[in-house]
Amino acid sequence: MLRWVIFISFYILLSIYGFQAIKTIFKTNWVQYVFIAIAILIIGNFIYNFTGASEGRVLTPPKSYAFGFLLAFLVLNLVIVPILFAEDIVRLIAGAYDKFSAKESFYMPSRRRFVSLVALGLASIPFGALLYGMHKGKYNFRVLDYTLHFDDLPDAFDGYRITQISDIHSGSFDNKEKIEYAVKLVNDQASDAIMFTGDMVNNKSSEMVPWKDLFGQLSAKDGVYSVLGNHDYGDYVRWPSEEEKAKNLDELINIQKEMGFDLLLNESRFIEKDGQRIALVGVENWGKGGFKKAGDLKKASSKIDAKDFKILMSHDPSHWETEVIQDDYHYHLTLSGHTHGMQFGIEIPGWVKWSPVKWRYKYWAGIYKEMGQYINVNRGFGYLGYPGRVGIWPEITVIELKKGAPTA
Repeated sequence: MLRWVIFISFYILLSIYGFQAIKTIFKTNWVQYVFIAIAILIIGNFIYNFTGASEGRVLTPPKSYAFGFLLAFLVLNLVIVPILFAEDIVRLIAGAYDKFSAKESFYMPSRRRFVSLVALGLASIPFGALLYGMHKGKYNFRVLDYTLHFDDLPDAFDGYRITQISDIHSGSFDNKEKIEYAVKLVNDQASDAIMFTGDMVNNKSSEMVPWKDLFGQLSAKDGVYSVLGNHDYGDYVRWPSEEEKAKNLDELINIQKEMGFDLLLNESRFIEKDGQRIALVGVENWGKGGFKKAGDLKKASSKIDAKDFKILMSHDPSHWETEVIQDDYHYHLTLSGHTHGMQFGIEIPGWVKWSPVKWRYKYWAGIYKEMGQYINVNRGFGYLGYPGRVGIWPEITVIELKKGAPTA
């Protein structure tokens, strides 16, 4: 209860500053009333969705939108506050100067409309971006193509194409038409294999039931492979019993089988072509920083040889950093996801690649190479928490394997 009191007090304080900017710019009462009504509606909707909801800790689409609108409104006011607060300090100094120099009564100068216009103009940029991310950005699917060269790639696999998707988070979806488009976009890449690197749901297997027929349409010549992510285990929701939690995971595993996904649970497979082969290794989730460590790299690789060309599917890139590149085996390519690129950042290919998530994960989006081994960290297919994406768009990755060194 105390946390709610503190939070609401903080929200009211920020909103008062935002209102001051609106009041200074717009002299008509109805605009001011609209701002107040929006502020009340946003906090009321947030409180309604996050107190006493039957879903408990499950993040449903209504909860996500309640959080999204709250976040956008808070950011709007957070940008306004320091500007108007700085103006308040100047006003206070000016009033004090008049008081003590002219020995007049203390008088606080009025707010300047120009300053409020600047504050509101600057605040409207992230505010508008967050709203755009909720309306359009979350389904702004991008296909990213990479070509990776390996001296020891079997000749038969020169030009082999893999499509990777990750972090579906089906419990967040609210637009079937957009998801149908994205599934078709994956199939349109006509890759030799499709690999999904975990987090099919937010919390419960039931979230995938309305979507399993659609994702069951994913197909590739050499199959569709998958691993589990941290959200697939149901660790972030309260269960009546451990038996119910285990049943939920079993149901999700069965759903993947029904969809035609070959789920690798600390296992390996061989993909063969013209008498040659590459090894596909899939581990359960392994992540540092409090995340589940069910992945067993030794067990998953027990049936392959050190000389095999190896592709590893591991949901969390911290596994690659901490264990994979330190392993005795050389894993040529690891496919991960998990970070979502925080669903927020700035990317201009060849110029800028930044997101706050870089302070949490060293390898957070795209291709990296360490100790002669590659990892691709997929930015994610879906979204979680904030129901949108700004600058870090939903990703479908296509990786082409080439024999030999890259040409100049």
